[in-house]
Amino acid sequence: MCVIHRYSMILLALLALPAHSEDQAPTNQQAAGVAAVPATAAPAQAVFRAEELDQMLAPLALYPDSLLAQVLMASTYPGNVADAVDWSKAHPNVSGDDAVRQVANQPWDPSVQSLVAFPAVLATMGQDPAWVQRVGDAFLAQPNDVMDSVQRLRRQAQAAGNLESNEQQKVIVQPAAPSSSTTVVQQAAPPQTIIIEPADPQVVYVPSYNPNVVYGSWPSPSYPPAYYPPPPGYYLGSALAAGLAFGAGVAIIDSLWGDCDWGGGDIDIDVNRYNNINSNRKINANQNTWRHNAVNRDGVPYRDNASRQKYGRQLDGAQQRDALRGRDPARTADRERARQSLTQRGFEAPAASNRQARERAQTASRDLRQEQRAQPRAQAGDRDLRKDQQARPRATSNTQARQKARNQHASTQGPRNNAFSGTRSPSQSRAQASRGKTSYSAASRPKASQGRTVQRPSHAPSRGGARRR
Repeated sequence: MCVIHRYSMILLALLALPAHSEDQAPTNQQAAGVAAVPATAAPAQAVFRAEELDQMLAPLALYPDSLLAQVLMASTYPGNVADAVDWSKAHPNVSGDDAVRQVANQPWDPSVQSLVAFPAVLATMGQDPAWVQRVGDAFLAQPNDVMDSVQRLRRQAQAAGNLESNEQQKVIVQPAAPSSSTTVVQQAAPPQTIIIEPADPQVVYVPSYNPNVVYGSWPSPSYPPAYYPPPPGYYLGSALAAGLAFGAGVAIIDSLWGDCDWGGGDIDIDVNRYNNINSNRKINANQNTWRHNAVNRDGVPYRDNASRQKYGRQLDGAQQRDALRGRDPARTADRERARQSLTQRGFEAPAASNRQARERAQTASRDLRQEQRAQPRAQAGDRDLRKDQQARPRATSNTQARQKARNQHASTQGPRNNAFSGTRSPSQSRAQASRGKTSYSAASRPKASQGRTVQRPSHAPSRGGARRR
């Protein structure tokens, strides 16, 4: 009985194990369910942070949607924008569709051509070309983040009481589209989408405002927004201390053919309007979404690697274009062999590009100027050397003449008296001194005269009268 009882206990324990596993299964599946949610791929490293995007988009975020779309597209071609700014300055009295038709033959992107309809916008963009390029780079690399930044700024201006409908614009607030995502953890959707439209679809008013005022308290003091005040004459009156200021409206029909797609993070194109204003560059009806054209980038480099890889590659059909331009691979190979032959013989290879040719020309000009400046110094040095060489014989002859004169003078002079000359032979000195004394004594004694002494009487003084004989 004991064995049977023990066997029964073991059997019950074995039967209880599956039940225990089934009880634990939901918990494991729930844990696995959290982990099984496909983790979103780590986003590529952002080129610009949210604070930087708000900083650079603050001067543009309150533009009407259609105008903002044209500015975002045009900013991806900063070189074209600079040319359009110059053209607008040279034609200050032209605006609207008429201005766009006047630049139809310019080699600019159509988005840039559309901006000449709004001289005030180009005047603002012309104040900081680097800012324009940053906006374009941000829109190419992070279009969704750019759209989110604009909406974030509009909500901030609305909360500050500086964005509302008026005679110039309509401000429409739409609820955010519901998200279809089924992930357990998801980012909160923006509470609303703010749309800005012209009050009259055919008249656009460009707002002027100070970003440091219109958005209220700026949340990122380390990234303050820039203010680009419009030049005098573009707006009626002075800018308001708070809120928006509007100038004269610009009458347009077809110049604005883009619009912001807030849900898709891109720009929709009105094909009919586009073809009406760009009659020489029409597009198909299915080309209703904007795509960046790298040909119109005009050589301006892209900021991030993704944009460089996407837009910097050689375009399709490049070989056919090379053939049309007369570029023959065989002839190119012959020129390369000739260039190598010249290099082996010590000749400098021809410039491979216009830039290299300009650098060589600048170097040659700089060397020539240095050589021209060095020639007078070299000539002056040669003159000094010749003078020195001519002066050396004269100096040598003068030195020899002076030495000869010294020798002659020394030969004519007797031995110099030296008070200490007799110190080495005192006996000789005493003998010379005695001989001198003897000679002096002999000369001092009176000498006896030879023969008799003759004495003559002295004459008596005369007493007057005749002299006796």
